[in-house]
Order: sequence, then C-alpha cells, then structure tokens
Amino acid sequence: MKHPPLLSAALLLTCFAAPAPSRASAPALAPTEIVAAAPAADWAAIAPSDLLVMDLAPDARGTARRVVIQLLPAPFSQGWIGNIRALAAAKWWDGTAVNRVQDGYVVQWGDPDGEDKAKAKPLPAGLTKVDAANYAASSSQVRPLVADAIAHEALGTPHPNTPVYVKDAYADTTLFWKGWPIGTDGEKMWPLHCYAAVGVGRDYPPDTGSGAELYTVIGQAPRQLDRNIAVVGRVIEGMENLSSLPRGTGDIGFYKTAEERTPILSIRIGSDVPGLPRYEYLSAESESFARYADARANRRDAFYIRPAGGVDICNVPVPVRRVQ
Repeated sequence: MKHPPLLSAALLLTCFAAPAPSRASAPALAPTEIVAAAPAADWAAIAPSDLLVMDLAPDARGTARRVVIQLLPAPFSQGWIGNIRALAAAKWWDGTAVNRVQDGYVVQWGDPDGEDKAKAKPLPAGLTKVDAANYAASSSQVRPLVADAIAHEALGTPHPNTPVYVKDAYADTTLFWKGWPIGTDGEKMWPLHCYAAVGVGRDYPPDTGSGAELYTVIGQAPRQLDRNIAVVGRVIEGMENLSSLPRGTGDIGFYKTAEERTPILSIRIGSDVPGLPRYEYLSAESESFARYADARANRRDAFYIRPAGGVDICNVPVPVRRVQ
C-alpha cells in the first residue's frame, strides 16, 4: 500500500510581527469571537465544484458520516486534482475503504487491494502521470506579495492584511495565499502539510501517485512532507469522522483485516451532490483575518496571562463556515 513517510518532526514557533496590545478598556476578543463578528464582506464563497464529498458507512449507532474536502486552486497540484475529478466522476471510490489510521499522523483511504495487481480495482482510462516537479509551483504570482510582506517584517510592522511568518523551519517564508497556507523560497511556492491537509499516497520515487489513494493529516503537522508528496486539498467539515476512527494495529497503522476497515459509500464532486450546503472561508486578505491571525499569535483575552509573540502558520487554521 502506498503511503507517506513515517516520521514526523516538531514544528518550531515562528516570528509573528504583531501590533502592541490595545490599551482600550474593551476586553480583547478571542480568535473565535473575531471570526464570529467578521462581516459578510470578509467571507469568500467556495464553489461546490471545488469540493470533494466523501460519505463513509454509518457508525455503529447508524449515524451518517460525511467528510467534505476543499480542493486546491491553480496553480497547485492540478494534474493530481484532474485525476481526482475523473475518479469521482467514474464513481471509482465507491466500495473502497479507509485502510490506515496511524495515531498522530494520517488517515488513508483507497483500494484495499491496490498493491495486488491481480486484485486491484482498475483505474479509469486517461489519468495523468504527474511529475514530481509539480509538488511546487512558480511563485511569480505571489512574489510581489512576499517581497512586500518581508519588507514589513524588516521594518518591524505587521503586513496590513496577509500575516507573514519568516524564520519557518521548513521554508524561507510562509504566508497565506487565496486562503491557503503556503511556503516559498522566492522562486517556488508550495502548499503545506498542516492538520487536515489532504495529500496523495505514493510509492517510492519516481512514483508520485495517481490521486486514487489519499490521506489526511490527523496529528502535528508533518511539514517534512512538503515538496515530497502532492497536497491536493484540506478537510473543511467532518474531520471528526476520520480522526476518531480506531487506530490500525498493523505496520504504520494499516488495518490487518477487512473487518477493521471503514467502507466508503461514495466520493463525489460537490456540484454532483444534491442538497450540499454552501460554504465560505474567511478571506486572508480581509481585516478580520489579520485580527484573527494576530489573536492566534498573541492571545490577550481573559484566560491568558501573556501573549506568546509567535505562532506556527499551521496553528492559524483558515475559518470555514456553512452559510445554509
């Protein structure tokens, strides 16, 4: 069974250029309060066609279990995402299963017999073989933003709308771009393996995976995987239906028997799912997001004694909400 590497690494806290605490008499808001108060104009719609909806078999009490995944926008991972769209259209995942749950690391799903050529479920025709060079994309689209953000950091002032984290253990600069956490070295940019990130399982290089086998991060962000495996999206709803599954007792969390696996009823693109709610994310270009990110780095609400003065970008999850 294809899988991401085993080891996880501790993430270092990164510097966050934060404004001084307000001396106003009003109590400081917690991040959740800032998000709740964000005006409608600060939220951006997620197109149903950019969602992947996975329905698992009901739990032991008969409760339905749905997982909603937002797919990455261009220019990231579009070869794999094209394959994922084709697999969903072909209903290929119907009848497959969650095959691996490794504590503190990943939940992985796909064809349980995928490694056995005699038993493996045939893939749809026309899937793209994607080169490893596509783990990262050209940063020409974000280079001016990065340069501006670094300039603000050098001056000791916060970037007005897009918080930037420089001194990251895994990237020269990390920041939010169109609502997604990315790393960049000024020439390339790449999506990050934060909690709930969805990636493509693969074998040893040069294999890069087709997109038929996917996983999501359920533990501390394994950022050493960045630029080594394709990130294709993030879970925005139903994460508890994956993170709460029984841990596998086999090597690296694979289930030893078919009975342990959680069946997948279907996986579809959101625009093909009747009655799917609409979703929005808090725009990283909004004033509300800047305040939210600062509050994540510098908690000043009543529970906290002192602001931390820093936060890892993966600890600033982009808020997503239902709007119906």
